[in-house]
Amino acid sequence: MDINRAKEIVESLGVIEVLYQGAPVWIEGLEGDSAKVRYLDSYDHMSVSVGELVENK
Repeated sequence: MDINRAKEIVESLGVIEVLYQGAPVWIEGLEGDSAKVRYLDSYDHMSVSVGELVENK
């Protein structure tokens, strides 16, 4: 995913499914090329490269 699409998702009022390594995550914030994400099934937080995120269409 590119940084512009990640920004659109963060600012969106809708729910857009995003995956990190096949697991659903919520993007909580962006800093440079990194995203702070939260796993939806465990609520664990981590920082990952925005390029590793995939929008599930």
